[in-house]
Amino acid sequence: MRPVALVQRWLFRLGRDVELPIILSQRRIFIVPSAAGLLYAAVLLVMVVGAINYNLSLGHALIFLLAGLGLVGMVHTFNNLFGLRLLPTPCAAVFAGETARFPLLVDNPRQLSRRALEFAFAGQPVAILDLAPGTSATVAVPFVAARRGRLDPGRITLSTRYPLGLFRAWSYPHPALSCLVYPRPLRTPLPAASAGQPSDSRHGASGQEDFAGLRARQVSDPIRHIAWRAVARRTNDQPLLVKQFAGGASEELWLDWSMTPADADPELRLSILAGWLQIAEERHLPYGLSLPGNHFPPALGDAQRSRCLRALALFGTDDAAGVD
Repeated sequence: MRPVALVQRWLFRLGRDVELPIILSQRRIFIVPSAAGLLYAAVLLVMVVGAINYNLSLGHALIFLLAGLGLVGMVHTFNNLFGLRLLPTPCAAVFAGETARFPLLVDNPRQLSRRALEFAFAGQPVAILDLAPGTSATVAVPFVAARRGRLDPGRITLSTRYPLGLFRAWSYPHPALSCLVYPRPLRTPLPAASAGQPSDSRHGASGQEDFAGLRARQVSDPIRHIAWRAVARRTNDQPLLVKQFAGGASEELWLDWSMTPADADPELRLSILAGWLQIAEERHLPYGLSLPGNHFPPALGDAQRSRCLRALALFGTDDAAGVD
């Protein structure tokens, strides 16, 4: 670790926060004059010189009044952060190139308004929050997800210049935040489906030729197969019914790593698979995913989509072994 990083770690007490909620105590808040505050002090200094030179009693009174106003502003700036409680919450997954928004629950236990609280990760856009006395709110701290995989945004810089802008108070909370970043989808034509098992296949997509009856709907069944007339005659607590077809074999759509261009970059191949997955979901086509070392049987629905996208996001990373 570089000497500068070591000094920053010791000076600002940097490190991941394990205990929750994170409470901003006196030792965690730092405050320095802002650029406007330094200019304000320089103007007061010039005024002091003028008041002494011309022996202006009212000038001294005005200077002391303005200096006292600046000190009161410093106390209010510090109190704008003091005592806040921070609690991280799970972040929804995004695609590469999108902006991940990390929700952070901010609690204000004191009977004091908190204004113009600025939350930002290093080099990222700023989120601003105002809190009424004794209330809590959730702020979504943005982070542009440039690459797929597990995103660890690092520590948050929580700062404020309220109320006068003469001082800047800040803290460096580092909650355990992470987000899953899926590959950027590249939409290309779907590969051809392959012939699957006959009517007793596990997903019940048993051909599309002859009507064979009704059965209770499963998660993987497309919405277009629901028998709406039969459903309308049933009570609300009974499951939806779908049409079964017989005669002929179903076709299974496999999104296989080997179907992507072999000479392409691995990230491009993952993007192609992600694009195929999105198209299959939009068309309500049951699909399976085959990656080196990972296979997911054909299915349809949110659970299948999450499993496959997670596998694509973590492919080739240290977390890939934990993918189901």
